[in-house]
Amino acid sequence: MKKTQLLEHQTRLRACKACPEMIGPVITGAAVISKVMLIGQAPGDREGDIGKPFAWTAGKTLFKWFASQGLSEEQFREQVYIASVGRCFPGKKPKGGDRVPNKTEIANCRVWMDAEFAIQQPKLIILVGKLAISQFLPLNKLTDVIGLQFEQEIEGELCTLIPLPHPSGASTWHQTEPGASLLHAALHLLGAHPEWQKLK
Repeated sequence: MKKTQLLEHQTRLRACKACPEMIGPVITGAAVISKVMLIGQAPGDREGDIGKPFAWTAGKTLFKWFASQGLSEEQFREQVYIASVGRCFPGKKPKGGDRVPNKTEIANCRVWMDAEFAIQQPKLIILVGKLAISQFLPLNKLTDVIGLQFEQEIEGELCTLIPLPHPSGASTWHQTEPGASLLHAALHLLGAHPEWQKLK
């Protein structure tokens, strides 16, 4: 029943044309029913060609982090539902780097995410990057939230939120201190969570 709901949801999602400045196609993870969700920021310019989230350099780093906690990329993609704040590539900024989705685009996409919460009723959400984290937690600096876990009610279920920095090669935050130690602490929390343990 839930799988059918999710497949129908993804069919509607892939047909979405709500944001004229966003560059399709819509990118979403496999139709996996899971108590664990990952929420990223938005696809990069390569994901559209490949057709799946975290398919380029940032993904390589992210899946190395997860491998350190006992899950390969293949195991993760088969068992965790991958979503994002924006589902299409936002385009480039004039001075380089990817454009951040605007408030209207984020609100348009949030409707899809809320529908996924209703279907999945997650117990563990991994938030990757500042944009994803800031949708759920007050955020001034990454050092305030990375290495900690938070409890929040989502769809009537108490859910654990574990923030991670963005694994982008353009950022050195997770490679230098205190970021490297805080990332290590965050991954340890993730690996110890009962829902993560069930994936292994």
